[in-house]
Amino acid sequence: MEKENLYLCMGSACHQMGVYEVLPKLQELIKEYKLENHVELKGSFCLETCSSGIVMKYKGQHFINISPQNIEDKFIGEILPMIQERNLPLNS
Repeated sequence: MEKENLYLCMGSACHQMGVYEVLPKLQELIKEYKLENHVELKGSFCLETCSSGIVMKYKGQHFINISPQNIEDKFIGEILPMIQERNLPLNS
């Protein structure tokens, strides 16, 4: 099974907003939910939504207003369901 890319913006605006505090938390969440075989976390240049806080992208969907304080809630509430939906076995 091929992994899907989960992009985390590492552009200068996101850098200023604390992306380097978000990154280790995100890595922990991927391990905690055993997603290592489903997603590949990748840094990205600017995702062009600089006024919307730290941004992530998965399968063309942007997740905005991420911060070190809300990454866990955003991940569990918005990103995780999308990853799980895409990775459910067929004919289950």
